[in-house]
Amino acid sequence: MLKENLILIFLLVCSVGFAQQTDASYQKRVLETSEVDLLFSYYSQDGQHAAVTGGEGTEELTDATSTIVLRMPMNEDDVLTVDVGISAYTSASSSNVNPLDGGVNVTPFDASSGESRKDLLAYINPTYTHNSEDRNSIWSANAYLSSEYDYFSIGFGGSYTKLFNEKNTEITVSGKVFLDKWNPVYPIELRDGFFDNRVTGNGTYNPIFSEFDKETRNSYSLSLSFSQILTKKLQGALFLDVVSQNGLLSTPFQRVYFSDFEDFYIDDFQLADNVEQLPDSRFKVPFGGRLNYYLNDLVVLRTYYRFYWDDWGITSHTASLEAPFKLTDKFTLYPTYRYYTQTAADYFYPKEQALSTAEFYTSDYDLSDYNAHQYGVGIQYKDIFTSARVLNFGLKTIDLRFSQYDRSDGLNAFIITLGTTFVGN
Repeated sequence: MLKENLILIFLLVCSVGFAQQTDASYQKRVLETSEVDLLFSYYSQDGQHAAVTGGEGTEELTDATSTIVLRMPMNEDDVLTVDVGISAYTSASSSNVNPLDGGVNVTPFDASSGESRKDLLAYINPTYTHNSEDRNSIWSANAYLSSEYDYFSIGFGGSYTKLFNEKNTEITVSGKVFLDKWNPVYPIELRDGFFDNRVTGNGTYNPIFSEFDKETRNSYSLSLSFSQILTKKLQGALFLDVVSQNGLLSTPFQRVYFSDFEDFYIDDFQLADNVEQLPDSRFKVPFGGRLNYYLNDLVVLRTYYRFYWDDWGITSHTASLEAPFKLTDKFTLYPTYRYYTQTAADYFYPKEQALSTAEFYTSDYDLSDYNAHQYGVGIQYKDIFTSARVLNFGLKTIDLRFSQYDRSDGLNAFIITLGTTFVGN
């Protein structure tokens, strides 16, 4: 979850930065010529609370993501955007779905060498956008398709934007639907036919596990945003999302250990008493706002706040500040800071604190009580004349960003993102 959220944040930051370069006054065509964004990110994390091993074990993970975003004018009013990406990761944590396929001594703090240590996610996300002749109404429709070794997702959605008050006021309504399918992978000791003569413990190893009877997860979201230019120097925005999920919301390979069960081991690796059990529905409501202030010709202050609530017992607050500083006509520096804090879900238990009689339980520290600080800096090169060229495309922007993430439960991560925008003839 953390990996996906951080990468998404950085891709969105880059894409927003690029999009702002095209916010000039309306031309005869919505998009004069094709544009291509090339994005790359590298993410690395470490920690000692892996959910795969019941809340104790290595969280070491690296991920490299490459994305191509192509925007093509279809006519004067319509634009087709195709977003294609591949994400490849190596995870010491997920490798311990089966810790028995490598190493002499089995331990949750080391990676095994099995296939579960790595995965490849591929996705495609096309969007078609239509603008009215007066450019005061915008319709869009999009689709989404992604696949990885144990998960397949298909989605679709649309949005409508209306501009008022000489384009000083903007309202957007959007909706999305995701229909996902698990190919459940369970911890090795919970699979049919498991036997290993190295198992130690008092009595007979007898987990209460049974496979999930649902293998689908559906998500539905409705979003409303309102943006207003308040003064020549001040712009604000408010947003509200309503999200409903149902189906298999538990992760099938995340172990749980009970306080009322005997412990069983293979070497130093504790065998699961069960996998996490979470409700088959979840309702989320985030809302918040942005406020951007033009300080002077050199500095713009961008602030953001979000409050989040869900019916699993989590509430959270997110606040961030970005202060782009214009170094020259072509270079801008982007220092950033983000603070996040959340309460624990009703169903979260540290290792060996849940009772087997409970209906729901998890030891996933993403659902625990924690706070986090994220520090970042970026630099952007922008050339509106696209004097540098590659084939038939001119280089418009280069955006390089770095961020460090520190969480109160000991998880640490960093991410580097590089993005470029090219404009066709």
